[in-house]
Amino acid sequence: MGDVVYDLREVRRSRHAVAAVFAVHGAVTGSFATRVPWVQDHASLSAGQLGFALAFTAFGASCSMPLAGRISHRFGSRTALRGLIALWTLALVLPSLAPNMLTLCLAMFTYGASAGMADVAMNALGVEVERLLDRSIMSSLHGMWSAGALIGSAAGTLAAHLGSDARVHFALAAATLTLLGVLACRWVLDVQAAEDEEPPPRFALPPKSALLIGTVGFCAVFAEGASLDWSAVYLRDQLDTSAGLAAACTTGFMLTMAVARLVGDVVVDRFGAVRTVRAGGALAVLGGLLIVVAGHPAVAMGGFALLGLGIAVVVPLCFAAAGRSGPNPSQAIAGVATITYTSGLIAPGLIGGVAQATSLVVSFVLVTALACGLAAFAGVLRTGDRSRPEVSRPSAAVPGPRP
Repeated sequence: MGDVVYDLREVRRSRHAVAAVFAVHGAVTGSFATRVPWVQDHASLSAGQLGFALAFTAFGASCSMPLAGRISHRFGSRTALRGLIALWTLALVLPSLAPNMLTLCLAMFTYGASAGMADVAMNALGVEVERLLDRSIMSSLHGMWSAGALIGSAAGTLAAHLGSDARVHFALAAATLTLLGVLACRWVLDVQAAEDEEPPPRFALPPKSALLIGTVGFCAVFAEGASLDWSAVYLRDQLDTSAGLAAACTTGFMLTMAVARLVGDVVVDRFGAVRTVRAGGALAVLGGLLIVVAGHPAVAMGGFALLGLGIAVVVPLCFAAAGRSGPNPSQAIAGVATITYTSGLIAPGLIGGVAQATSLVVSFVLVTALACGLAAFAGVLRTGDRSRPEVSRPSAAVPGPRP
């Protein structure tokens, strides 16, 4: 692959545009999460049937992720991202239209497939912009995703409070987010594959480097999924708190992660990915221990906050490392994304199963043990240091892949 020169102002503009796309992607997730009870009632599902249908989200994402690299290769990064983000935002409408479990399973598969492809495309482009800028930006990009999810969740909460029909809510949200996502894509870099570059395979096993990096992401996402789904239950059942205080714990965990991601790039640039993840792993283990031994709600809430702080930047750094680990960034990112999606899928159910057999305290002993893996395997994030493009002044150009 040859080199083409990008103006540094163009690269910086692309960074902000990609950040906006991340926020739009997160807003779709936040919007849907708040209306799951409406979707359940509309489709007349039991809790078990709903859980089965929701599992098709991760299944769809895992099946579709390898296709994102081929789409980007065929159409270029800008056109591919524009189409995939629009597909994802419009897919928000589908779950609200499902009248039964079968149609909801199909809707969630499509919803997850579009989410996964857009996820890979935007992370691959984020990694490329990071390489050109020669400084960490992936943490703040994922921070924008978290911020978008919070905004979407807030809007969904308001819609639910007003008793609005989710079909109307999702249609309005999808139209707004599609417009914002497509507009943002106007300013992202249009990275084109070289004429002699072989297209990535439609489906392929993740490369070995992605498996190693994905192990770190697996540990972090397991802790994240367990905390998001079970922190409120933990405070209510183990520490006998009110429903409001239990919900505040989950909100605090989400806010901690969002803030840590938004400021995480400064830490990564100062100390490097490996030391940052090792320190984060230590904080996560400390947080897990506080949760396990907590005899007071404040101690447990502090533990969940430390856990969120410790794992916040891990997944962004895993995507960044995957994108630098070989000749095909999209394939490696898809491999890491598949592993992390799988972790997010199994974590809530496994925590519930362990809690049913023993207790929630034992479940979070498992979370704490996996958090130790962050420090143990952090060294794999050293793979493929960022190249250093020649930038002599603020208006200088930087090299990139040849269109």
